[in-house]
Amino acid sequence: MIPTAARSPNGYRQFSAEHVRGLRAYRDLAHAVGPVEARRAMREIRVQPPDQASALICGFHARLNDEREQALAARCALESIRAEATTDAAPVEGDSMTITGLSQALGVKASTLRFWEKVGLVAPERVATRAGTARRYTVTAIREARITAALRAGGYRIPDVQKAITAVRDLNDVSDSLTALDTRLQAIAQRALALMRAGTLLAGIIESAQVSLTNAPNS
Repeated sequence: MIPTAARSPNGYRQFSAEHVRGLRAYRDLAHAVGPVEARRAMREIRVQPPDQASALICGFHARLNDEREQALAARCALESIRAEATTDAAPVEGDSMTITGLSQALGVKASTLRFWEKVGLVAPERVATRAGTARRYTVTAIREARITAALRAGGYRIPDVQKAITAVRDLNDVSDSLTALDTRLQAIAQRALALMRAGTLLAGIIESAQVSLTNAPNS
């Protein structure tokens, strides 16, 4: 993550302002993208051409923005679903959906809906058909599927979605899920600020590495 330190005559390492700059950049970068990605980036920007090194850092900004957009989309979906609870008319037969229709409406695979059912996120009814039985998603099951899709798009793991669905079933409310998404958005904002703080330091490291590579003797 930082250059090799020079050694004093008695063997002690001597750290310079360059080392301090590298450690400060790593600290903020690790907050923004995680320690594993930060370590990889700190190594790679010292050996890559400037265009590749800067593109690597720009990619982190793009990734954080994507996370924010997904969380905002999930929050918007949950807000709409919460509003429906006060405006829904009594469900009728035509309000139910097949697994094919629901998968197309949500933009997920039918196998994904079956998995959500297996882990208890969605509870469709079973209806008799000539071929046996088929899943039928009522208004309640459709809402649960929409909440699940929204939270998964927001980056939530299955155990976290299970907690949200349980809360909705128990309280008929998605406010807890909205609070969780607001917390996630705040965390993303803090990570974005950390990445911006690291930006100037990383730019200096990339420029210094380029000078070193340019001045290095040809092998």
